Amino acid sequence: MEVDVPLSEHEQRLLEQIERALVDDDPKFASSVRTGDRRIKARRKLQLGALLVLVGMAVLVGGAVAPSVPLGVLGFLVAFGGLALAVLNYRSATGAVETGGTAGPAGAAPGRPSRGGKPRRQPLKNRLEERFRRRYDQ
Repeated sequence: MEVDVPLSEHEQRLLEQIERALVDDDPKFASSVRTGDRRIKARRKLQLGALLVLVGMAVLVGGAVAPSVPLGVLGFLVAFGGLALAVLNYRSATGAVETGGTAGPAGAAPGRPSRGGKPRRQPLKNRLEERFRRRYDQ
């Protein structure tokens, strides 16, 4: 679950300075990041994926009724592509949040190697927040 925490005036000023510096340094990147809520785009892609699955299934059935192998293959590919699009955007579209945290299997400590032997990385947001705290606590 996401919880909105209001920023202090000092933090708001710092955020505005960071945003202005970003726009000055790389306006193209800043405009691509500033597009708003990513869930809206993900929902559209999810809806498009569902529509493609339905259209692909209809074309697949049409290819089976009129014995046409290329039409059936095309229907399968369209349905498969729509399903892939929907699955890849489901988590972003629904706003689902992982509840597992950064711990590895069986409560392993974050940053410690898990079964695969590779250390688990913290999410970017957590790393940036930690750097911000370290920088301004000094």
